[in-house]
Amino acid sequence: MLEYLKSKEFLKHLLWITLGTAVLLFLIQLSLRLYTHHGQKIQLTRFIGMEIGSAISSGERNDFEIVVSDSVFIVGKTGGIIIDQNPKPGAFVKEGRKIYVTVTKFGVETIRFGDLPPLYGNGFEQKKAELKYRDIDFVIKDYAFDPGEPDHILEVWYNGALILSKDVRNEEIQIAKGSTLECIVSKIDGGDVIVPDLVCLSLDEANFLLSSSKLQIGEIIKKGQSEPDAILYISSQIPPFDGVSTIAMGEKITVTVSPSKPPECN
Repeated sequence: MLEYLKSKEFLKHLLWITLGTAVLLFLIQLSLRLYTHHGQKIQLTRFIGMEIGSAISSGERNDFEIVVSDSVFIVGKTGGIIIDQNPKPGAFVKEGRKIYVTVTKFGVETIRFGDLPPLYGNGFEQKKAELKYRDIDFVIKDYAFDPGEPDHILEVWYNGALILSKDVRNEEIQIAKGSTLECIVSKIDGGDVIVPDLVCLSLDEANFLLSSSKLQIGEIIKKGQSEPDAILYISSQIPPFDGVSTIAMGEKITVTVSPSKPPECN
């Protein structure tokens, strides 16, 4: 037996057995690679910027499965364009790997007007910034006089139609993202008001009344003698009060005063 183990025939058989085992292991490992892609990695293509159909075809050629995980609306971009992928481009991944992508939405996304921030009576610049975050442009269409604060929103227009004012509120209209809302904002000059009735008022009372209408007392014509600190009353005015005539805001009213009230005031 010992002599057989030392014989050339035994060594020959041992060599063939060793080679056969090695070949068998190689074939097993190769079959595993072919069947399961074990250990095989490919550098991932950049799918960002591609149309989803083209990306799916490209992925199939490399045995990748493209899966849409999310979609977002982007103003100015057509639908079905890949804007993100996971894993990222250039990563080494196994064949058969799922590639998750985010694509742009088809069509136009809209938002209900009533779901936008409150606009009427608010400052234009602040609301312009808030609407920008919602992909809606906000521009000034015109100005109109208002006795309140300047640059506040009085009206909102969309596609040529009034949708918001003091008396109008169309909350159900759908506003397309990427579109433009127009508005009319307030200004404190340029308006007309009815000429106020100043007769019988003291100068201090008249000044207080005029301040609310953005008017002023102009020339003061004094009649009669009076002490320096005496209360002076208005006996007439130019333009006169008739309850109908108007005067531009910022204008001045000429008054005639005396230290005693006119007889008709009593």
